[in-house]
Amino acid sequence: MPNITIYHNPACGTSRNTLAMICNSGEEPQVIEYLKTPPDRATLERLIAAMGITPRELLRRKGTPYDALGLDSASWTDAQLIEFMLQEPILINRPIVVTLLGTRLCRPSEAVLDLLPQPQQGAFTKEDGEAVIDEKGARIAKP
Repeated sequence: MPNITIYHNPACGTSRNTLAMICNSGEEPQVIEYLKTPPDRATLERLIAAMGITPRELLRRKGTPYDALGLDSASWTDAQLIEFMLQEPILINRPIVVTLLGTRLCRPSEAVLDLLPQPQQGAFTKEDGEAVIDEKGARIAKP
């Protein structure tokens, strides 16, 4: 059984970069394409609790029906927001990574580095050309 699970959208660059960094550490994660296999209510609630965030903080706005549904209104309860995410999984922000070291919404993708049990095994450059890990496997400091 994999030690890492990623709730992944292959159409998302941040999600692809996060998955690539997991693999660059030598791990083979369980990949859940959550748009094809959405989490059930209990799983979604467990993920939110493990991340220590509110359902509202997990909502994705860009490229979703967020605005059309009026989800910026403070009148929606947490339970209602979770129901929207269950009905429209594209509203769930991604990627969510679960490891023995914690659970996190990995935006930016480098956030995954704090969750990985193994160090990076070599250089890593994100899809946009930004170098994140040097040839020795060390994180490159941002200016």
